[in-house]
Amino acid sequence: MKRLLPFLPLLAALALSACHKPVVKVTEAQNARAMRVVVLQPQLIAGALTASGDLVSREEAAVYPEVSGYRVSRVLVDVGDYVKKGQTLVDLDPALVQAQLAQAEAVAAQAQVQAQQAADQANRVKDLDNAGVLSQEAIDQRRFQARAAQATANAQAAALKDIRTRISKLSVTAPVAGLILERTVRPGDMSTAGGATPWFRIARDSQVELSAQVSEDDLASIRPGQHAQVTLPGGDVVPGVVRLVSPQIDAQSKLGAVRVHLPVRADIRAGGFGQAVFGEASSRVLAAPETAIRYDADGASVMVVGSDNRVKKAPVQTGQRGGGLVQLIKGPPAGSRIVLNAAAFLLDGDMIRPQDVPVPTGAAASPAPAAKPQSSRK
Repeated sequence: MKRLLPFLPLLAALALSACHKPVVKVTEAQNARAMRVVVLQPQLIAGALTASGDLVSREEAAVYPEVSGYRVSRVLVDVGDYVKKGQTLVDLDPALVQAQLAQAEAVAAQAQVQAQQAADQANRVKDLDNAGVLSQEAIDQRRFQARAAQATANAQAAALKDIRTRISKLSVTAPVAGLILERTVRPGDMSTAGGATPWFRIARDSQVELSAQVSEDDLASIRPGQHAQVTLPGGDVVPGVVRLVSPQIDAQSKLGAVRVHLPVRADIRAGGFGQAVFGEASSRVLAAPETAIRYDADGASVMVVGSDNRVKKAPVQTGQRGGGLVQLIKGPPAGSRIVLNAAAFLLDGDMIRPQDVPVPTGAAASPAPAAKPQSSRK
């Protein structure tokens, strides 16, 4: 201990100098996290065009009876049945017309015999003109009677043909092959030609397609032959092809119809609802990367970077999606700088160190790892 006494003043001086070492101060800007930032600008979004509409038959055939006054004896098909062209759907009771047929056949046969008899009598005076055997008046009368009898025979033959045609129409047949969508006829009903309500409605070849309503601006980016993915009411997604693009726009709604051809399937039913995504369609809209959109209890928002490098939450309304981009229907104007990684824990007023990067396209932008804040040393 006595040996250390001469060094005590030196040790005390060293300890005192260590306590007065200056503290390095770190500014808020130096302590800010580095974040990737993109500039909002119009982008070409591919595969983002969607449209909704009804599932409708591509072509419907209405089936009516062609003769009136006959009772339905049998209905052979029902809703949901697939029928072939010419297949019998309904049988009408032929009792009344069969009696008319027998009578018409007898009258036609009688008229034909009378016409033949009159023709034979006319042939007997064929070469007796001005021969003095019969008067010219009698000769002309036989010829007129022959022509009149033949005309009567022709009329009776036409009446017989009409009855036979009506008999053939007692079997109501399918005008096209397809799926029966609706049936209104019952056994015992009376037939009325050209009635107000068809007995059957048939979807030709069972083809059902989507009639989607598309805005006037988006209609220009859709063309026949373009592929689409259609979501059915049950949630299944089926491939479709644009068959028809409407040549006109509705004056009131400013929408145009697009017909999308769909495969023939049992779960694709006329009258349902569907939504199509046109994968090859594209439109230029104000868009932000998907990773820049933040979702919370208040809805969707982005973090806008101000001129002082401080962020501020801005609510947005999103629209079309595609290629990793989201359309901003409402929100910051074009030219605004936003944080690319919305998942970063940022609050209003936080300062960042922005790193400007181009807007990612073609796929969802990957979030950037945030730089760790620098710790102060004491």
